Amino acid sequence: MASNLKLFIYLLVFFLVCASNGSSRKMVGIYELKKGDFSVKVTNWGATIISVVFPDSKGNLADVVLGYDTIAQYVNGSGYLGALVGRVANRIAGARFVLNGKAYRLYANDGNNTLHGGHRGFSHVIWTVHEISNGEFPYITFYYHSFDGEQGFPGALDVFVTYKISGKYKLDVIMKATAINKATPVNLAQHAYWNLGGDGSGDILSNSVQIFASKITLVDKELIPTGEIASVAGTPYDFRKPMKVGSRIKEVNVGYDINYVLDAPKDDQGMRKAAIVKDNKTGRVLELWTNQPGVQLYTGNFLKNVKGKSGHVYNQYGALCLETQGFPDAVNHPTFPSTIVNPGEVYTHYMKFKFSY
Repeated sequence: MASNLKLFIYLLVFFLVCASNGSSRKMVGIYELKKGDFSVKVTNWGATIISVVFPDSKGNLADVVLGYDTIAQYVNGSGYLGALVGRVANRIAGARFVLNGKAYRLYANDGNNTLHGGHRGFSHVIWTVHEISNGEFPYITFYYHSFDGEQGFPGALDVFVTYKISGKYKLDVIMKATAINKATPVNLAQHAYWNLGGDGSGDILSNSVQIFASKITLVDKELIPTGEIASVAGTPYDFRKPMKVGSRIKEVNVGYDINYVLDAPKDDQGMRKAAIVKDNKTGRVLELWTNQPGVQLYTGNFLKNVKGKSGHVYNQYGALCLETQGFPDAVNHPTFPSTIVNPGEVYTHYMKFKFSY
């Protein structure tokens, strides 16, 4: 087995899943990408990131992603820890939208709204291991076929996500989806919970965060966008300069859970800098780049007594999420950038994480 890409089957869990052409048996495993002292573990259950390990300023290795010890916990858990969410990430108001004159009713799993694709979105299915590489830059690609009408969404969709170590302490996430036969909304997101102090090290309130955005999409009490795009100037949402997460968090209800409209111009590869997070205790830094127009900052507001890895218990503000994305509920806001993918078109979503210390 190659040294760069070690395929560890820590758990083999067999699920009997009902596919459109009958019953099929699929295998779920845990896979490790490794380059030097940088390692990333993923599973094809929900195309989930299980762990990311790299050193701090003193050379101490730590896992900086919240998660579970077993696949069964991921299957039964809530909070989308590390998962790939879709077909449409974030919320869709009233679990409905109109496209090309036809109304579509979705599965409501967040009050009257749809959250992260419904009760059985892409985070709650078994993906196929499509390709693995053990070269200089190891990667793994997962594939999922979403059938026409799944969770109420129109049209069949072929979806691929690749996790790739692209350099020293660099992780690329590449999401692609092709609409097969009908126009459909697509807005995928990677929902890792980051704690640069290390899994189980406490809250992230002392983390310094900078977000390269001067505006946000305002939301109502159900966290549904109102359609208004507002300046962050003079508000607790202003992270244009590095600020500690906890410095103004009490001014925003239970915590941050908002989409930022990214300002930074795109580079030659179509990427723009979205955010920088620094843990001042360990010196670890996360820098995030994307080709998407928005990024959701979520501060783990609803974590409560979640039993995670190695006996750790996760509570409120135990991590933060930075989910690059199209704007939430764009299907119901014509003024937002469109998230509609027409038949034959390919949705492409890039994320690049650069870790340092």
